[in-house]
Amino acid sequence: MSTHQHSFNERFEFAGKAKTYSLIAIVLGVLGILYGFLIDHSELHAVRTFSNLLLMSYYFVGICVAAVFFMAYQYMAQAGWSAGLLRVPHAFVKVLWIAVIILLVVVGAGLFLTHPEMHEGHKVDAPYLYAHWATEGLTNPGSEIYDAIIAGKSAFLNKPFFYGTLVIFLGLYTIFGNMLVKYSNNEDSVGGMVNYNKSFKISAIFLVIFGFTFPIYAFGTVMSLEAHWFSTMFGWYNLAAVHVSGLAVIALVLILLKENGYFSWVNENHLHDLGKLMFGFSIFWTYVWFAQFFLTWYANIPEESVYFYKRWEPEYKWWFWLNIVLNFLLPLLLLMKNDNKRSMNRMKLAAIVIIIGHWLDYYLMIMPGTMETHREFGITELLTFIGFAGLFTFLMLSALSKFESLVPKKHPFLDESLHHHI
Repeated sequence: MSTHQHSFNERFEFAGKAKTYSLIAIVLGVLGILYGFLIDHSELHAVRTFSNLLLMSYYFVGICVAAVFFMAYQYMAQAGWSAGLLRVPHAFVKVLWIAVIILLVVVGAGLFLTHPEMHEGHKVDAPYLYAHWATEGLTNPGSEIYDAIIAGKSAFLNKPFFYGTLVIFLGLYTIFGNMLVKYSNNEDSVGGMVNYNKSFKISAIFLVIFGFTFPIYAFGTVMSLEAHWFSTMFGWYNLAAVHVSGLAVIALVLILLKENGYFSWVNENHLHDLGKLMFGFSIFWTYVWFAQFFLTWYANIPEESVYFYKRWEPEYKWWFWLNIVLNFLLPLLLLMKNDNKRSMNRMKLAAIVIIIGHWLDYYLMIMPGTMETHREFGITELLTFIGFAGLFTFLMLSALSKFESLVPKKHPFLDESLHHHI
């Protein structure tokens, strides 16, 4: 223990290139969003900009929620290996509330702001997001655009219920995440097992709530963009994507910090365990992706298979297959060997591939449902991604710099983490 004592009092200093580059990225993101809303005045480009904002705010929240999920199952498993790296997911959790506010603003604006468009030959005022179910008249039997399928789903696809559940679920995830961070900080102050036991109990409660609510959250926020279609696997498909992309970001941040002289106690054995989780959940994501695709396509029911038919149109078809390459084939090849999981360079490459891959995964979930015509990929998508990446980096590293120590010094399993060897 004494050989590591100097490291235990080490604090992260957020300065230099990391701060500069993250601020530049934020500025580029703001310019991309302004271009979408102000410079290009077409309504279609505004819908495209809203869609990109939804994609990235959903991704931002997902990364932070994945950190809460990661901490919770580490406590429930009474895992020792991860104790020395918990400050990284702690920093993610500290910015979750900001990510939640951004997502709620994006969803609220996209849901309540409208623009004129044609719907089955009739001019309507449709919201920029969720037009498939939130356009006025769809559930009114006397309306020219009445839709019996949407009317049948109106008990839960209505603005108050949809937005209210979003606020409640995200609020719960934020509260539980901050409780786990608070107990960890208290543990450093008072020692003993009291705060660890509280963390264990809170983790158990969170995992039950999270397991039941996250699929509903994914159904509403993303699947309802195409409200005629549904899949009972969609929630678990999203959970797999959120979890593995969160693991990839945790691994990438940890490696970059270690390369800059921090987290000296983290070794190849810790990377190996993170790599196993990334590998395993990439395979799980592929299993759910294939099951959803195969069963829908094999059944050949028009109202269900249209979801994949859209994604096989020329604008999306090569993205559709690239999705499998980035999120299954490359992680499989990069992480299958044990030696690769123990290499910082290969783990870094795998993490970057997974992060980009699941951006594409969300792109394919969202864009075909919101952009009915004039589908493009270009500067808006690129700058929005860069802007949110910069914002996450700036906020997360700022939060990390506020911790008194980069290691939870009085975690009861810290010694096991320091001597972790597999």
